[in-house]
Amino acid sequence: GSLVVNYPFDDDEQGVAIYSKSPDDTVFQQLALSYSKENTKMYQGSPCKDMYPNEYFPHGITNGAQWYNVPGGMQDWNYLNTNCFEVTIELGCVKYPRAEELPKYWEQNRRSLLQFMKQV
Repeated sequence: GSLVVNYPFDDDEQGVAIYSKSPDDTVFQQLALSYSKENTKMYQGSPCKDMYPNEYFPHGITNGAQWYNVPGGMQDWNYLNTNCFEVTIELGCVKYPRAEELPKYWEQNRRSLLQFMKQV
């Protein structure tokens, strides 16, 4: 896990981790930023320093393929085949948080979720 919003494309023609711009790249960046700006730790861009000390996401967002290449991912498939604008929101560095930590996750993401819904 991590704390970031990633957006299409998750794959590129070369199969390497480089920026893979979709035709709607500007819209995807706007959607991703609308979420990350409301989550202070996410927006700062270095959420998992203990686990991934060299990982940095400017403003808490990243192009999926630039982060790591995922051929055949659902995010890209939905965009290309159904015109669905989908982003992937990573909510934390711990993939399976303990149940008692869930209220903290809610508080960290409540405003982000509301802002994201306003984008509709």
